[in-house]
Amino acid sequence: MNGIRQLSGRAIGSLLTVLLAAGMSLAQAPTGPLPPKPGVPIQQPPGNEIKVQVALVTTPVTVRDQRGGMVHDLEAKDFQVTDNGIAQRISHFDLGGDPLSLVILVETASRIEPLMPEIRKTGILFTQTVMGPTGEAAVVGFNDSVDKLQDFTSNADKIENTIANLKAGTSGSRLYDAMAAGVEMLSDRPQATAEKPGRRRVLLILSEAVDKGSQKTLGEVLRQAQLANVTIYGVGLSTTRAELQSKPKPPERPNLPVGSVPPPPGVPATPTYEDNYRYGSADLMAAVVWLVQHIHGQVNGNPLEVAAAATGGASLSTFRDRSIENAIDEIGGELHSQYTLSYMPTDGDAAGYHEIKVSLLRNDAKSLKIRARPGYYLAPPEG
Repeated sequence: MNGIRQLSGRAIGSLLTVLLAAGMSLAQAPTGPLPPKPGVPIQQPPGNEIKVQVALVTTPVTVRDQRGGMVHDLEAKDFQVTDNGIAQRISHFDLGGDPLSLVILVETASRIEPLMPEIRKTGILFTQTVMGPTGEAAVVGFNDSVDKLQDFTSNADKIENTIANLKAGTSGSRLYDAMAAGVEMLSDRPQATAEKPGRRRVLLILSEAVDKGSQKTLGEVLRQAQLANVTIYGVGLSTTRAELQSKPKPPERPNLPVGSVPPPPGVPATPTYEDNYRYGSADLMAAVVWLVQHIHGQVNGNPLEVAAAATGGASLSTFRDRSIENAIDEIGGELHSQYTLSYMPTDGDAAGYHEIKVSLLRNDAKSLKIRARPGYYLAPPEG
C-alpha cells in the first residue's frame, strides 16, 4: 500500500537522535504497546490500566501478489498463525464477508475547512463501497471537542446526510481522544466468539496526522484497539493542500509545538517536512521505536501510519495524486477482499505483549505479500 512508507536505517537513526536530543527516553514515554526486550521481565502495566482477558483474537489479513493485486483464492489451510511463537488453531475463517461495524472519524478543525466540500461528497462512498449491504456505521467529528454526530445505523441516507452536512469548527484537533471514543463505541458491537464471527470492527479516520489537546495518548489508544480487535485505517488530510485551496492570506509565523523549528527560508512546509518536526512527543516516538523493532520499519512517525500498522490497517496520503475519494474507495476495496482469521489463544491468560505472526503454507508464498496486525498487549487479570 502506497500510504505505508519504508524507513531506511538512516531515518531510524535520525528518529532516535531527535529523541535523545530532546532529553527524552523510552523510560519517560507514556505507556504504549511496547513489548519487553529479550531477557528483560515483562513490563506490567500501571494499576489504572483496564484489566482485560482475551477470549478470541481476530486479525485481518491482506494478501497481495507482486503487482499489488489482491489474492482471493486462499483457504484456511493455507495460513499458519502463531501467538508468541505458539501455533494456533484457526476457529473462524472468512474472505470479505463478515459484516462491518464502522466508525467514521472526521476532523472538523477550521484548518481543513477548504477541504470540506470534497469531504461532504464522500458519504455515498462510505455507504456503498465501505459499509456494503450488511454493514453499519457511526460518524464522529472532532476539533477542540469530540462529537458523536450519528450513532450506529445501517440506514445509508442517515450516514450520507451526516457527512453532507459536516461543518468546520474550532482550530483544535483532539485526534487521540476521538480515536479513543471510536474504539470505545466499537467495543460495544457484537463480539466474536468461537461459534459466531460477530462483526468486523473498523475505525476509519479522515484527519491531519497531528494531535492537539488530547488527554489520551497514542499508545493507550492502540492497546485498547488491539484488545478490542479494532482495525484502524487512515486517510491523511493535508494542511498544506488545504492552504493551497484556500484564499490567499497574509503570511504569519507558524504556530509550532514546543521544541519545534520552522522550515528554513525557502523550504515549503510539505507533509514530509511537517512529519519531521511535528511528531516529537515521547508517546509517539515510543510507538515509532516499537514499530521499527517489530514491524521492520514500515512507518515514518506519522501517527495515522503508526495506528494503522499496529492494528493491521493502512494509511493513505491525499497530498499528491490521490484524492480523498480515491483513498476511501481503495480502503473499501481492501476491506471486502480481506481475510479474517480468528483463534482462541492457547496462552490467553499470559500477561504482557503477544506477538502475532501470519504466514502462508503454499509453494508461492515467497511471491506474496502479507499484512496482518502485529500483536496485542494483555493486562494481567484482577485479583
